[in-house]
Amino acid sequence: MAEDPLGSPWKTLDRDLNRISQLEMATAYVSRPMVGLGISFAFILLAGLAAIIWFGGDEGTMIVAAAAAFGAYMAINIGANDVANNMGPAVGANALTMGGAIAIAAVCESAGALLAGGDVVSTISKGIIDTKAVEDGQVFMWAMMAALISSAMWVNLATYVGAPVSTTHSVVGGVMGAGIAAAGLAAVNWPTMGTIAASWVISPVLGGLVAALFLAFIKHNIIYREDKIAAARVWVPVLIAIMAGVFATYLSMKGLKRIVKIDLQTALLIGVAFGIITYFVTRPLIIRQSQGLENRNKSLKVLFGIPLVFSAALLSFAHGANDVANAVGPLAAIVHASEFGDFSSKVAIPMWVMVIGAFGISFGLFLFGPKLIRMVGSQITKLNPMRAYCVALSAAITVIIASWLGLPVSSTHIAVGGIFGVGFYREWHMERRLKRASGPLPEARTIAPIERRRRKLVRRSHFMTIVAAWIITVPAAALMSGIIFSILYAIAS
Repeated sequence: MAEDPLGSPWKTLDRDLNRISQLEMATAYVSRPMVGLGISFAFILLAGLAAIIWFGGDEGTMIVAAAAAFGAYMAINIGANDVANNMGPAVGANALTMGGAIAIAAVCESAGALLAGGDVVSTISKGIIDTKAVEDGQVFMWAMMAALISSAMWVNLATYVGAPVSTTHSVVGGVMGAGIAAAGLAAVNWPTMGTIAASWVISPVLGGLVAALFLAFIKHNIIYREDKIAAARVWVPVLIAIMAGVFATYLSMKGLKRIVKIDLQTALLIGVAFGIITYFVTRPLIIRQSQGLENRNKSLKVLFGIPLVFSAALLSFAHGANDVANAVGPLAAIVHASEFGDFSSKVAIPMWVMVIGAFGISFGLFLFGPKLIRMVGSQITKLNPMRAYCVALSAAITVIIASWLGLPVSSTHIAVGGIFGVGFYREWHMERRLKRASGPLPEARTIAPIERRRRKLVRRSHFMTIVAAWIITVPAAALMSGIIFSILYAIAS
């Protein structure tokens, strides 16, 4: 066959076009984070401009505009970091795609913030700073500004390194640091700070214990039964009813406080009623859904999939209702001080401030949330729908228990603690099974420890990173806030 005289130039052209195509793909990959940063910057700028338009253009308005911009920045970071705790388990268990999780979370977070977000917020973060110690309204405004900036920067840094941290504790640390810089150590309510510090341990341990207990229950009563499907028909409706009752109680206490205030006893009665109704509704549905399923664990995952999606949506709604105050609480305090010339431990949140918080959380989730969602959902330990269900249920139950005991807890610590609890329970359970299987033979006793060392079901590097980030959140945010306050006050003076 004669050689094509045009073959060589055409091959060269193909290679050049291929290089150009690869360069375009690489450029698109590199520029993708820049698009997110650009959209975030535009939203922050828009928040500041909205404040200027709302209040006019005097000197006090410029401070409010700067606070609105930093409030938007904080809301974006909350969406990027905190929301992963609600959606991560469902995504890790393959009950939701990443796109579906982001869409559901964005809608539910915004709805929770706008419909059920608290219209009165404690701007001094649960009384950790005595307002009487900060007598000058101008000093108070700069302290709140420093708290807002430092907490947002700390959450941003934690998101960058892949550590889910408590935005509540970040704000607490920011307010504490600014208060110390403004009025000294005596301005801090140290007993309250001690209680918050205790919650660093109580939250994850309690969340992990509840999640592990539910997983042990599911394994004993469903997974290890000879007829798994028959056992699932009995217990899955009960577990779904428990979930419905717990979330009804949780949302009654936490998510509806703007509409109506409900005490714990009334919320528990509402939860029991919802649980009973849910049981009788879901039992025939589960029986119908289980017909024709094979007697294996994969079939059980199907039965837990839809309840897991609903639990993730409800957690997002409650999170939006409660944690939007972390973004806009200091901003609301600055707005109040600017308008009335004084400051208060409790202020009303204007609707435009709530909108900044709600949309900022949604933007942060959409633009930067997938990194933490993947880490929480699949990189700490492997989750399936049953394990993820236990994590979601433990988050709601632990918040209710903590409210009953009067303990300030972090939803982030509870959710991630639940994941750790599930993972460490699996390790303990695997080691127990291997000990039983090791037998009396010397070679079996030698193989079992090697296999146990290999079967570490919780990634230790993530465990140490997250725990370290939790420990230093309050002091790090406080230190940053104190430095920022000193700079701002020096510039203002």
